[in-house]
Amino acid sequence: MTNEENEKRLEYLKGIVRRLPDNPGSYQFYDEEKTIIYVGKAKSLKNRVSSYFHTEVDRFKTKVLVSKIFDISYTVVNTEEDALLLENSLIKKYNPRYNVLLKDGKTYPSICITNEYFPRIFKTRTINKKWGQYYGPYAKVTAMYDVLNLIKELYSPRTCRQPITKEGIQSGKYRVCLDYHIKKCMGPCVGKQTYEDYQKNIAQAREILKGNTREVLRDLKDEMLRLSEELRFEEAEEVKRKYLALDGFVSKSQVVSQTIDKVDVFSITSDEKMAFINYIHVSNGSINQSFTIEYKKKLNETDEELLQLGIIELRERFKSDSKEIIVQEEVDVELDGVKFTVPKLGDKKKLLDLSIMNCKEYKFDRLKQAEKLNPEQKQTRLMKELQDKLHLSKLPYQIECFDNSNISGTDAVAACIVFKKMKPSKRDYKRYNIKTVVGPDDYASMKEVVHRRYTRLIEEEQPLPDLIIADGGKGQMEIIRQVIQDELNLDIPIAGLAKDDRHRTNELLYGFPPMKIALKVESELFHVLTQIQDEVHRFAITFHRDKRSKRALHSEMDDIKGIGPKTRDELLNALKSVKKIREADLPTLSDIIGPAKAKIVYEHFHS
Repeated sequence: MTNEENEKRLEYLKGIVRRLPDNPGSYQFYDEEKTIIYVGKAKSLKNRVSSYFHTEVDRFKTKVLVSKIFDISYTVVNTEEDALLLENSLIKKYNPRYNVLLKDGKTYPSICITNEYFPRIFKTRTINKKWGQYYGPYAKVTAMYDVLNLIKELYSPRTCRQPITKEGIQSGKYRVCLDYHIKKCMGPCVGKQTYEDYQKNIAQAREILKGNTREVLRDLKDEMLRLSEELRFEEAEEVKRKYLALDGFVSKSQVVSQTIDKVDVFSITSDEKMAFINYIHVSNGSINQSFTIEYKKKLNETDEELLQLGIIELRERFKSDSKEIIVQEEVDVELDGVKFTVPKLGDKKKLLDLSIMNCKEYKFDRLKQAEKLNPEQKQTRLMKELQDKLHLSKLPYQIECFDNSNISGTDAVAACIVFKKMKPSKRDYKRYNIKTVVGPDDYASMKEVVHRRYTRLIEEEQPLPDLIIADGGKGQMEIIRQVIQDELNLDIPIAGLAKDDRHRTNELLYGFPPMKIALKVESELFHVLTQIQDEVHRFAITFHRDKRSKRALHSEMDDIKGIGPKTRDELLNALKSVKKIREADLPTLSDIIGPAKAKIVYEHFHS
């Protein structure tokens, strides 16, 4: 598109914007092929749509969207609520490219009560409202089966699929099935259960499915007392059985507060790419619905914008008519007859905290699932987290860590381990014998090793690390800083891992002067840093032990140049000790290992 064509396009769009009404409504953006690419809503169509064409718009994704717009249409509605409903409907209908994507491909089951003469009650994933009334959907299938089994236990609704009519019953057309004989059906098809009694049971089942268990319990109690007063004890006992079964079911449900009724709770948590919205419905003091949806962001949408969309979507999906909605923060939206509440304490605050916890748990589970499918995603996340904690200029792709090991200055060694993408790169590990330090001086040993390490990397033009970690606190960090910054003039961030009195990784230090970095002990990042410290300690001490063992097993025979292990073993097998080898004459040695080697050994001991 040329500049002239683009100017013409923008002038056309601005002309539409100038004619927009100052009313609530929904607007639609079209691309060059007349395809809807974005659907939005607004309290004021004119103000909202014109904001896209302001010169101060700095969000890159929004600029990309504007560059794709070739036409605009709109629909005026009476209220902001209607605008929200219309926006939600159009997004689901057209699935525009630049709108948030609702990532919910599951079909959740519902419970259906049919419109038949004797209604059936069963689970289904297919919604066809002409066949009956539907309750749900149920995000947790176990919860659906619990309430379905309860209804079957209390009321024994028929399970057969044959169409039963009043005329057919009167004419004796039907026969009882196995369910009747095993007492799972009361035989309404043959008149064993009256139509009135069956409909009464279905009415109570509807109330249970709505969550109105309190009313059903009250009705059952009243009926039980009435039957007792009429001395109909067997019938009263049957009603008592139903009452206890329903009361037991209610007691197992998560009771919040008997004073809270018909309340919706919404919470949101998000990151750069995704947003998660949790919904909890409370009826009669108990939670009877909990569900979380996931949105994929397209235009850096705010949490408030997404929450508004989620509230409409979930209330519509679960057919909620609650007059109170509990949220984390004030929401700039008005719904007819609905009050928004931001609780600070009490039972409602506990409900909100529960919703937030569910939301975070769902996000965590999704993250774990994604990382399981793509392990590099986890590593990148940890590197990003460490970068943010230390305010690094780039991701710490390569991390190097140093440690010393010696016993009173003897057999002094040092080790350097390398982690790439938060995983050990063992082929890059290095071991160092301390050459210039005499005695147990850890700081001097560290200085020597760090200087040797990075001088060589510079000479060989090898890549330098993105972060250096010292196995130690402020002292070790300062020594490394002197080498890196003062002597080699390198700009490499330096951190330290200090340990507590029990020799356990205690804190992460960074900066000069070193500052403690807040890090949860149970976090994944802390575990990785602990792994780095444990690994460098293991590598250093293993090298030290190997060196010490070799020294302990060292023999004077090992110092004879020109004599290898095989010759040494032949002499020891024949003469049994170094003392006898030293005392042996030249002919004796020649008989064992030959004249040439015998001469070398003899001269070594007698020169």
